[in-house]
Amino acid sequence: MPLHPDIEGFLELVEFGRLTGKSQPMHELTPQEARRQFEAASLLLDSAPAGNLEVTQLSIATRDGAQLAARAYQRAQPSAQARPVLLYFHGGGYVVGSLDSHDTLCRRLALAGDFVVLAADYRLAPEHKFPTAFNDAEDVALWLLAEGARHGLDAGRVALAGDSVGGSLVAALAIRAASAPEQLPLQPRVQVLLYPVLDAAVERASLERFAEGYLLEKDSLRWFYRQYERETADRLDWRFSPIYAELPAQLAPTVLWLAEFDPLLDEGLAYAERVRAAGLAIDCEVKAGMTHDFARMGEVVAEVPGMLEALAQRIGQALAG
Repeated sequence: MPLHPDIEGFLELVEFGRLTGKSQPMHELTPQEARRQFEAASLLLDSAPAGNLEVTQLSIATRDGAQLAARAYQRAQPSAQARPVLLYFHGGGYVVGSLDSHDTLCRRLALAGDFVVLAADYRLAPEHKFPTAFNDAEDVALWLLAEGARHGLDAGRVALAGDSVGGSLVAALAIRAASAPEQLPLQPRVQVLLYPVLDAAVERASLERFAEGYLLEKDSLRWFYRQYERETADRLDWRFSPIYAELPAQLAPTVLWLAEFDPLLDEGLAYAERVRAAGLAIDCEVKAGMTHDFARMGEVVAEVPGMLEALAQRIGQALAG
């Protein structure tokens, strides 16, 4: 299928911005500049959907005493009974991204699903190198187990979700929970990976095929990984590249959404094959005509809000089962 016409038009605007000097590729910026540009660009992708949500600001302590910002999104309900949780981690190459950049995506999921969306930050590179992001994500999951009930969150009914490197963190968390329950006694009902980073060590054909002009670019990916790694060997660690993990038999069922025009497409397909070869449950869909980051494009692509509504219903079914 050709590139979705709405995305094609958006990419033409991105290219025009570069030609006029209003924007630059991520890898040509400092991390601080990249963060500012990413946050500004996020405002163009989607706007907050209509609907009544309660949004609670939270603070979660890490193992080394840092405080991570988090938000709980939920529809108002008369009952005080604890509700199931979708624990969500944003993308951004370990360098950019925030609760704000993914606020609308989380709102869409919370409005469409019968669960609380708990979105949590993690510390960014290069200030915080590998494995800080993974450790922070694990600490958020441990906080949910220890403190969730006080906030109306049912840690016994949890789904995990994330996009891009947020999906990488989710895949690694699910592996940790299944392989070392004594360390992370979480039993997610499902893990949702949206165009995730799964192999930072090997460059596959899709990286060259969509190297430039499809939103996420090859040189920017390389730049992201360099910011996060302590040394190149870190990329072979399963907490950085989940494709290198021994997949445990108890791994939560996986929903994997890939984009047809994404440099990460081939590594996602390779991961799906590994999961299937291990005899584990996975539903892998390649979204035709889409690029990386399409789930945040509710204002750009008319189909995206409906896609997220269907995803939220699917998550809800897993949490109710």
